[in-house]
Amino acid sequence: MSTAVVVEAPGEHRLVAHTPRDPGPGEALVAVHAVGICGSDREVYQGNRPEGYVRYPLVPGHEWSGTVRSVGAGVPGSLVGRKVVGEGFRNCQVCDRCHAGESTLCTSGYEETGFTQPGAMAATLTLPARLLHVLPDDADLTAAALLEPAACVAAAALKANARPGERVAVVGTGTLGMFAVRFLAAVSPAELLVVGTGRDREALSRQFGATGFRTRDQTLPDDVDVVIETAGSASAARTAAGLLRRGGRLVLTGIPAPGAEGLDPTGLVVRQLEVHTVFGAPPHAWAHAVRVFGAGLLDPLPLVTHELPLTRFPEAIELVGAGDPKVGKVLLRP
Repeated sequence: MSTAVVVEAPGEHRLVAHTPRDPGPGEALVAVHAVGICGSDREVYQGNRPEGYVRYPLVPGHEWSGTVRSVGAGVPGSLVGRKVVGEGFRNCQVCDRCHAGESTLCTSGYEETGFTQPGAMAATLTLPARLLHVLPDDADLTAAALLEPAACVAAAALKANARPGERVAVVGTGTLGMFAVRFLAAVSPAELLVVGTGRDREALSRQFGATGFRTRDQTLPDDVDVVIETAGSASAARTAAGLLRRGGRLVLTGIPAPGAEGLDPTGLVVRQLEVHTVFGAPPHAWAHAVRVFGAGLLDPLPLVTHELPLTRFPEAIELVGAGDPKVGKVLLRP
């Protein structure tokens, strides 16, 4: 019998029998191959996700890959049998922000797979077919399960607009940080520095394209053209801003806990820094990430360190939050 994980309330979960929901008009039913766990899933389980950004009881899982099993009315039958990944944000498609292509800023309210809508920690997932991105037939679905965080970083890379020959840097050495390194390396920078809390991810950073690595307690440059911050720690944004030259460009993706060090507004103005932020990924960033993956320019597999059955959900959550440098991306397999 197939199962699903249901988080009933913070700290409370159970495994339940899973019955696929037939797709309605405009929907597709996907057989889930793998689902990734990130810090936000841990927040869901612990109960410290911000109010309005989770709805219990909930089947979590917003990072996933799978194969289309069936489709509802109005959806091309050619999708059946295709390997896919899918966007999480359930935008309204009719507000002014959606029409402007900024669907992650939808003004109709927040709805996202795995947080307020059923997620992929189950044998199947039924969702609007418009959210799907089709992968090449020979795509590795285990690697593709990491395309959701890759899409978020693709959004950051597009906003950063790094150009060949510029000096670039990444603050943070987790999954998002490594993806940021890969996307920035693709534009042929003069230098690509990674800043981390320790040296345990230096080799992996260089594997993904870094030309330099420093810990945040070392002397850091202050003349970098572009910085993408992915750490989300209390001091990460300020560290990232300090790396920049006057007029440099900063993209923030991490969401720190309350009480984090803020950016100095005087410094931002006087140094004329250009600051962007990313929360989620709009369709064009998803398309970019899928295209780069399909072209063989992005291989997420080196980031995966653990693959566990769905029944070991509590263990997977503990691994993600343990702080062990040997733990990278943790995947669950239905």
